[in-house]
Amino acid sequence: MRSRVIMVFAVVAVLLGGVLLVPTAYARLAGDDGSGGGGGGAGSVAAPAPTPPPPPTLAAGPVSVAFKGEFFSWALMDRQTGKISGSPNMTSTSSTESMIKAWIVSDYLRQLGNKEPSAALKKAASLAIRDSNDDAANQVYKAAGGSYAIPAGGQPGPVIKRAISICGLTDTKRGNVPKYEGYWSFTRMSPRDAVRLADCIADGKAAGPKWTKWVLSEMSKVQGTTAAKDQKLKSGGGRWGIINGLPKSITAQGPVSMKNGWTPLYYDGNWHVNCLAVNGKWSLAVMMRYSIKNGLDYGAQFCASVATQLVTPQPGAALKVPQQPVGKF
Repeated sequence: MRSRVIMVFAVVAVLLGGVLLVPTAYARLAGDDGSGGGGGGAGSVAAPAPTPPPPPTLAAGPVSVAFKGEFFSWALMDRQTGKISGSPNMTSTSSTESMIKAWIVSDYLRQLGNKEPSAALKKAASLAIRDSNDDAANQVYKAAGGSYAIPAGGQPGPVIKRAISICGLTDTKRGNVPKYEGYWSFTRMSPRDAVRLADCIADGKAAGPKWTKWVLSEMSKVQGTTAAKDQKLKSGGGRWGIINGLPKSITAQGPVSMKNGWTPLYYDGNWHVNCLAVNGKWSLAVMMRYSIKNGLDYGAQFCASVATQLVTPQPGAALKVPQQPVGKF
């Protein structure tokens, strides 16, 4: 009798043990450790979420272009570190043309301090940047203390002198074209100095605390294309070049401020084309001279190409996810 009772209890114990073990094992396989479904039970290793890549920016890198012309040069400043990279000839100079208008406006406004300019001069300052209007730029240049007299001793005039001293320019010189040496558009500047100038405008030294945001805003609202309908005798559409080479992943981060300069010059038979752009992380300049027969679009496409090639990481670059050990049960 006693042996039968013992056997019955043994069978019941085995059956109950099986019933209890099955759900427990199932729960472990399902990743349920009794902590409310958080996963990663004892013996498992949760794979961390992949680290998202940094937002795209412009960074130093190789640039290759099939340019045909007299001069091609570019420079890029990392505005976080101040480091400048670029083509081997980034210290060589070319005429600024309308690119210098952003400085002329900044120089005038900084001298005002907290004062307001007249309505006419404030409108002229806006037109000089947004529409690259020459007459408007001349008004502001005169108000800033500029003169078209040829400076003595090979020195640039006072407006350009201040750009050199305030922005730490090292390659910039007065124009070298007879009869036009005192004109702002013939100022000779290197791409290296151009990115310094853009940084100087963006960081507030050029226009001062009251006017910096206004100048950068005007530069972000430059309008008009390279099309003939947008190009006038004393003004012209200047929204092209670097801005066209930037992906939406960069332009969506915030406004890009810009000021291009472009003129077909009779004395050397070349287009002088310059592109300048700046945002919170970088400033980029591309400068070139090439045959007039090639047209403005020729230069604009090279400015865009340089910008595109410097985008980091390049669009479509694969995201590398580190391999994690597989959890064991």
